[in-house]
Amino acid sequence: MIWYFVAYAVLINLLTFILFGIDKKRAKQNEALMKKPRGRGKSKSVPQGKPVRRIPEKTLFAAAILGGSVGAMIGMAVFHHKTLHPAFRYGMPAILIVQLIVIWIALRA
Repeated sequence: MIWYFVAYAVLINLLTFILFGIDKKRAKQNEALMKKPRGRGKSKSVPQGKPVRRIPEKTLFAAAILGGSVGAMIGMAVFHHKTLHPAFRYGMPAILIVQLIVIWIALRA
């Protein structure tokens, strides 16, 4: 029975980590689209393509709440993503603490 929990924990954390990586990549793509070309000419910058759709913050939080808080925190550190947002900076550790307390209570029962 414990192996199901471990397998779920590994998969949800891996998925959450990947979601943070995808969102960071998309953020960089959108940023590159909005940059103006450097130079002396009077040419106006025309975006090269459409902005790509980002992963909603609700989705990132939902993945963390469903058990992926460790993957979220590792993703934040590895990809340097959402580290300045107070909701993520303090929210992800808070979710992890609550999850650890729930696990501790469940193991004691």
